[in-house]
Amino acid sequence: KRLHGLYRVLRAARDKRGAIDFDTVETRIIFDERRKIEAIVPVVRNDAHKLIEEFMIQANASAAEELEAKKTPQLYRVHEPPSEEKVRALSMFLKTLDLSLPLGQVMKPKHFNQLLEEVKGKDYQNLVNDVVLRTQAQAAYAPINKGHFGLTLRRYSHFTSPIRRYADLIVHRALIS
Repeated sequence: KRLHGLYRVLRAARDKRGAIDFDTVETRIIFDERRKIEAIVPVVRNDAHKLIEEFMIQANASAAEELEAKKTPQLYRVHEPPSEEKVRALSMFLKTLDLSLPLGQVMKPKHFNQLLEEVKGKDYQNLVNDVVLRTQAQAAYAPINKGHFGLTLRRYSHFTSPIRRYADLIVHRALIS
């Protein structure tokens, strides 16, 4: 109960920051006894999944803050805003659905969240979620901090990846040292 309460606090802070809140559908493949695909089913993200994600995000942000405080070189996980070209392409796509995106201003995560909220429950919700996700710049590792656009965090490191990337190990080593 305490952990879930803390999750709700972190989630409220994330919502207040305006981090992009994608609602994408992941799938799981079920095989029969002959190892042939029997079904492809959606995986429902429940509060347990979201709790783990929020705590991983907090751990990554805290690692970056700690290493900065110690003036330790590190690799940041940076996510820059999407390019104007990608935003224009998204806007053109949205017009086919009678939707619009405010162009001519600095795009902020809140603009994408408003759009994602607008399509919730519609037949094309998953399609719009996917296209908005593809509009975003690809996150990258860098020794210079440029912030994390999607999560609306000024600093973000990366060491909680379930896939052990070399960049994650560098952050682990920096924290240990």
